[in-house]
Amino acid sequence: MQHAVGSPLPPPHQPGHGPATGWSQAAHHPTAPPPGAAPHAPPAPGFAGGHAPQAQGRPPMPQAPLHGPVPVPPTPDSPPPAAGATSHIQLPPGGPVAMPSPPQGAAPTDTGATTLAVLLIGPAGAGKTSVAKYWAEHRRVPTAHISLDDVREWVRSGFADPQSGWNDHSEAQYRLARRTCGFAARNFLANGISCILDDAVFPDRPVVGLGGWKRHVGPGLLPVVLLPGLEIVLERNAERSGNRRLTDEEVARIHGRMAGWYGSGLPIIDNSQLDVPATARVLDEVLTRAIASPPQW
Repeated sequence: MQHAVGSPLPPPHQPGHGPATGWSQAAHHPTAPPPGAAPHAPPAPGFAGGHAPQAQGRPPMPQAPLHGPVPVPPTPDSPPPAAGATSHIQLPPGGPVAMPSPPQGAAPTDTGATTLAVLLIGPAGAGKTSVAKYWAEHRRVPTAHISLDDVREWVRSGFADPQSGWNDHSEAQYRLARRTCGFAARNFLANGISCILDDAVFPDRPVVGLGGWKRHVGPGLLPVVLLPGLEIVLERNAERSGNRRLTDEEVARIHGRMAGWYGSGLPIIDNSQLDVPATARVLDEVLTRAIASPPQW
């Protein structure tokens, strides 16, 4: 299964252990006035929320809606609105991301000018987030960085912190965050914006881990593994704080399970001796080869 940076080790796959059923959410109903209470009277003219009286002989002024955008009156040359359009700009709907077409001829693909969907995999402390941000910021085409950790932490009240124990609630929030990331990536890609996602995906849980990302994004997702040495991830983890810092024992266990990616066919970058810019350059080289000869996963 996927495992976000800064969270303890989820349990290995056990047959028959399915996804969590999620949570029930109480519906919100308007509160009725107590018995005997007078109904709300409309505000008097001239006060906040009321309307000033109209002058004699003058047509009534249009009232702006209390919620939502203020409509703009159409002009004679305004194009007719299209279904699903925002203002006059039509946004293509997101769909499964297809594999990038290999270049024609002998010239390699210029990854800096190609719209791509990349999944950066690695243990806590591998440098996934730093490399993903740098790579996204230094491309010649629009590129978004989507971090599973960041999306998972959108939940403020009721956040299921796996450091308190891995259970159905924390797993359900992980699955929901991953699905949200996949939905965002598909919409960005459909509108010409590349994406790089990062997640700690374990090789021994392919159906709910890497397979889940493939279902949510599409077959064109290009996975790459960052796997520096154990001493490197221990040093980097020691610099973390909050719920993203793990114990040394947890880091060592996660790193050991990540070694299963060797022999998987996925490209692996050992960035033990590479800084962030150098790792980003190697990532471009790896992606060029992956487009020319897509990995089987």
